[in-house]
Amino acid sequence: MAVAAAQKNREMFAIKKSYSIENGYPSRRRSLVDDARFETLVVKQTKQSVLEEARARANDSGLDSEFIQDVSQIDDAEKTEGVQNEDCKNGHLEGGNETGTKSDEDYTLTEEEVILQNAASESPEAEQVIQKAALLLRMRDGMGSLARILKTIDNYKGCVDHLETRPSQISGVQFDALVKVSMTRINLLQLIRALRQSTSFAGVNLLSDNISNKTPWFPRHASDLDNCNHLMTKFEPELDMNHPGFADKEYRERRKQIAAVAFAYKYGDPFPAITYTESENATWQRVFNTVLDLMPKHACREYKAAFGKLQAAEIFVPHRIPQLEDVSNFLRKHTGFTLRPAAGLLTARDFLASLAFRVFQSTQYVRHANSPFHTPEPDCIHELLGHIPLLADPSFAQFSQEIGLASLGASDSEIEKLSTVYWFTVEFGLCKENQQLKAYGAALLSSIGELLHALSDKPELRPFEPSSTSIQPYQDQEYQPIYYVAESFEDAKDKFRRWVSTMSRPFEVRFNPHTERVEILDSVDKLETLIWQLNTEMLHLTNAIKKLKDSSFE
Repeated sequence: MAVAAAQKNREMFAIKKSYSIENGYPSRRRSLVDDARFETLVVKQTKQSVLEEARARANDSGLDSEFIQDVSQIDDAEKTEGVQNEDCKNGHLEGGNETGTKSDEDYTLTEEEVILQNAASESPEAEQVIQKAALLLRMRDGMGSLARILKTIDNYKGCVDHLETRPSQISGVQFDALVKVSMTRINLLQLIRALRQSTSFAGVNLLSDNISNKTPWFPRHASDLDNCNHLMTKFEPELDMNHPGFADKEYRERRKQIAAVAFAYKYGDPFPAITYTESENATWQRVFNTVLDLMPKHACREYKAAFGKLQAAEIFVPHRIPQLEDVSNFLRKHTGFTLRPAAGLLTARDFLASLAFRVFQSTQYVRHANSPFHTPEPDCIHELLGHIPLLADPSFAQFSQEIGLASLGASDSEIEKLSTVYWFTVEFGLCKENQQLKAYGAALLSSIGELLHALSDKPELRPFEPSSTSIQPYQDQEYQPIYYVAESFEDAKDKFRRWVSTMSRPFEVRFNPHTERVEILDSVDKLETLIWQLNTEMLHLTNAIKKLKDSSFE
């Protein structure tokens, strides 16, 4: 139920604008970093619009009668007798003014309440779903209000699961009360409205951590990536007159055909094969041969080793673009990574989430033949020659997955930082090898000009530190003025893990390769199960060490 509600909330705030200058995209050149920044801005604008609309509906008389009982229903006899300290009727609290209530003009839904209201509005059955929630009440009148709070909750057929109070540090408020309740969604909305109508409280807040769908939606199983596939960015050549294919109708039509194949793909489907044209294979061959010339001197040893294995398997050959199925099967054997057809760039959040499942979203279209060594957005040549070799390296594959795992449930600002780290490492990263600089970034290894620039004496080189790398502005019109150098992949992973531990996400996750499922470690039972699994692995390792030692003495 919570997962479905989270998915509904995700769809509500989905990116529906195309990623273009006309819609406020910050640059002509596409990048994961600018994607993340654009998405943060658009989601913020969309969320504000949705909230304002929901608040307007909540104050509309028609919706009030459906969701919220009118304050005027309080027993008239209670008012005329002037009983201000007795329990109220119909679940309402008395206040300090003539009627004990505030005007409806003061009422406005919070974001948490909008999410709750949307979940309740799905159907009559959804209204009656039991919701666990926590309320923070700021009591002006001291502990005398506590009995009335409990009576009000009881009148709305709620159950109090937890209650605690503390002296308030806010001027004019005597106590803060944290009340955890279980009740139907519709009654919870009515309860909050009723409590807000009372002048006995300086504040009534529904705490977000207890509304499960407040955390950004993220896939829990590899099949959930189907939901990411249809929230892709829409970057088409006709949107940008500077695109090499802008005036080429045949090329634009080809792109649409290949994109349609990717959009139709679902988890478990066979990989769609693309019959590449002679022109497309010729473009691949030009770039492939150039990489072969530059790789021995400039690429890191891990890239060269994996590239050689791909050649030996006859997947990387000069005259033919590899099919995703062959590449995916190769990766699965070496690191457990697999590929998934993509119609174009995903949102930054969805792209990073895919990495958590050791899934790399790969395009299948080819850059325009008139621009073989440059493309304004990633194409299959960039993915295949830039990313695939290092995804076949166990250490680098682990680093990529850890970036993905860190993104699950992260805030928009943290997604921006993770995207920036990804940009300066996986795309434009340099590393040390026998005191010499080598490239491991996919954008460098598939872009001749920037590769030679990065390894020259022109740019500034800095040691990789995630805390500073994550906030570094980048250059999208020209070559990067700054590159980050990792001592090794292991050193980069260690620094990244320490940095991720400081993120605000209130839970930890792990990927279970046997079930292809992400597990949220948020209970003692889950932790005990994981500890049992680790103990079993440690037993195997201990036995292996013992047998090795015994054999050395024979």
